[in-house]
Amino acid sequence: MRILHTMLRVGNLDRAISFYTEVLGMQLLRRHDYPEGRFTLAFVGYGPESEGAVIELTHNWDTEQYELGTGYGHIALEVDDAYATCEAVRAKGGKVTREAGPMKHGTTVIAFVEDPDGYKIEFIQKKANPAARD
Repeated sequence: MRILHTMLRVGNLDRAISFYTEVLGMQLLRRHDYPEGRFTLAFVGYGPESEGAVIELTHNWDTEQYELGTGYGHIALEVDDAYATCEAVRAKGGKVTREAGPMKHGTTVIAFVEDPDGYKIEFIQKKANPAARD
């Protein structure tokens, strides 16, 4: 078994695709309209779906905004340099909600950004020794 994807409902599909592809550097892997159901699915990721987990962006045509709720946390992405990644996101108009720096009570460097629909994305900086993550 393996994780295939995480699904997020988005209010504006083009805006969401733009964020994930232009700001976070993912690729649009596929997109399909379902006119009878009045929704579109778009899948984005860093590589083919056959090789890793991706994000499914679901746009229900008649819904412009969702309440995120309190149960959802975030998507985590491993990055080489969280500080530089935050600067790159900011330079492309993205919103950094927690600047890069060591996590509380630990040494792992993390940061958070927010997508246009308010979903949180955590950047976790690679360590020299991956087993030493805290």
